[in-house]
Amino acid sequence: MAEAALCQLWGAPIPGREKEALNVYNETMQYWAGLQQEGKIERFEVTVLAPSGGEVTGFLVARGTAGQIDSLRRTKEYQQRVARVQLVVSHLSVADAYVDEGLAQIMGQYQEVIEQAG
Repeated sequence: MAEAALCQLWGAPIPGREKEALNVYNETMQYWAGLQQEGKIERFEVTVLAPSGGEVTGFLVARGTAGQIDSLRRTKEYQQRVARVQLVVSHLSVADAYVDEGLAQIMGQYQEVIEQAG
């Protein structure tokens, strides 16, 4: 069961790079689907936001074990894909996240800290 996640948030395509951004998006979907098929992640979800005037226009959440997510982030292929995305979109952000079992664990730790501080 997933305990960790990798979140990628992105903004609008850089002007003049819209076609390339669409190509990178399609390749990225194939990449994540392949990782899921190979069992390297549990699953991934993509959300594209309706125009809102904000900096974020979409995000991806890939779920897996902490080991899967940590291992993935260290691969040359993943790092090169992130670099490629940076060339075509604005405001790329990548963050680790806690989900499912990991969320329960981190919130338990947070509660302990609050109780100790109170």
